[in-house]
Amino acid sequence: MDIEELEPKKKQEVKNLDVMSIEALGEYIAELEAEIARVRETIREKEVARQSADSVFKK
Repeated sequence: MDIEELEPKKKQEVKNLDVMSIEALGEYIAELEAEIARVRETIREKEVARQSADSVFKK
């Protein structure tokens, strides 16, 4: 278990998209895509760890 899992969840900031410029919206999309990639990588790592653990216990 990671120490991050023990910390309280932070509330996600909701941005007012109406006041953001086109450039700022593009940057925001890039930030979100980077976060999505980070989450997908974490999921992949956890799946590999789970498969490794399953292979040990299913022998």
